Amino acid sequence: MKNTQEKNMKNDNLAAIGIGAMIVFIALILVAAVAAAVIIQTAEKLQQNAQSTGDDTTDEMSGKVQILNVFVDDPAQSFVVYFRLAAGSDDTAPGDILWQVFCEDPDGGAGATPSTDRTAGEFDDTQGDGGTSLVIPLDANGAAPAVATTVEAGISYRVEIDVNDDVDQDCSPTSLFNDNTRASMYIHVVGGGSTFDILKVNDDSRGAVVV
Repeated sequence: MKNTQEKNMKNDNLAAIGIGAMIVFIALILVAAVAAAVIIQTAEKLQQNAQSTGDDTTDEMSGKVQILNVFVDDPAQSFVVYFRLAAGSDDTAPGDILWQVFCEDPDGGAGATPSTDRTAGEFDDTQGDGGTSLVIPLDANGAAPAVATTVEAGISYRVEIDVNDDVDQDCSPTSLFNDNTRASMYIHVVGGGSTFDILKVNDDSRGAVVV
């Protein structure tokens, strides 16, 4: 009888050890699952951030205007800008391409201290004088076909920008030439990047190249 009791007690001890090992094993599985979930969530968040940064960079680099050349159009009023979209850019409406021109006014507009004139507009409209600034695509021979309603990558275009509002903001070719000053031109694409160039007029006659 005594031997039987000792044998039963020994078997009970082994069962308790097995249950403890099972509990530890399950705990390890749970900890590993939680750790795996955290790692997966972190990796997914990093991937999303990287994707977002890459998309933003692509938009800034590809969704922008490349200025090919600038000419004097109306010496007292406007320039003609030849441009195209950067490679990889999406088709863009002319109204989503904005321009700004800043130039120094030595007389401050009233014989006072120098100031800065600012003119701006869109590639399908002038600065509120009722006219339009039409975007025209150029063919291989430089001819001017129909007016563009969409600006596409890989095609060159021309557009006239009116830089004299006939009131107090005058960055016209003649004004820059007479004052021997330069103008800063910015072209922005909505949802894309921006382009900067310096306009220096050495000759204000119609068709003259602007440096």
